[in-house]
Amino acid sequence: MSEHRAAEFEESGGLATVRLNSPALTVGVKEELLAALREAADSTTARAVLLLGSDRAFCVGQDLAEHARFLGEAPERALTTVREHYNRIVLALEDISVPVVVGVGGACVGAGMGFALAGDVRISARRAKFGTAFTGIGLASDSGLAYRLVRALGQARAMELMLLGETVGADRALELGLVTEVVDDDAWDTRAREVAARLASGPTLAFTAAKREVRAAAAGARELPSLLEEEAELQNRLGMTADHVGAVNSFLAKEAPTFTGR
Repeated sequence: MSEHRAAEFEESGGLATVRLNSPALTVGVKEELLAALREAADSTTARAVLLLGSDRAFCVGQDLAEHARFLGEAPERALTTVREHYNRIVLALEDISVPVVVGVGGACVGAGMGFALAGDVRISARRAKFGTAFTGIGLASDSGLAYRLVRALGQARAMELMLLGETVGADRALELGLVTEVVDDDAWDTRAREVAARLASGPTLAFTAAKREVRAAAAGARELPSLLEEEAELQNRLGMTADHVGAVNSFLAKEAPTFTGR
């Protein structure tokens, strides 16, 4: 991968990796991140996606120096970035049907927090800090942050984080359910990659179906009978897959299953 790109994509062994090298989001960074995420979403061979930042920060949100310049020179450009960039980035993450593991090495703030919560599993360094930040600069949230916080924490906790705007450390984030696991500062990247590799070698079709079921249940827009019918349909399809048949046979033979994603 090139060392000079703000966001990079690579794929190897069924694992697609998107790395954000620039924690502050300028227009250029947002465009590169969107392109990399779309590559991940469009891949027909990726069985899991790993989204990483740097040791210093996962993502600190909008580059405020660029934002201030746009406000002075072309306010309409500053204010259209939510539709042109942030919404598209979040929807690109949502379009990824396979598991998404997010590795958080440092600050995860504002839109960065929205991006991280759009993943499925979050591995955090102990030094990482999480915060909404928006009201501190006179804005409400974007990047789906309020949507994710309410679903992860409930209305009361989401309101607390949004209105007070205080940052929380990694251990507190773990208690709240914002992250899946907290590891030592020198291990976050390795651990996130291990988890992503494990998912990439697992039953991909089952993972994809499980994500679909969880999203439908979390949205709360459908009644239980409808969800039960979808579960039955998905199980009918998965029951005919090589991964399911092979895993059952392995279980009966007291052997560890090997999944091919088919």
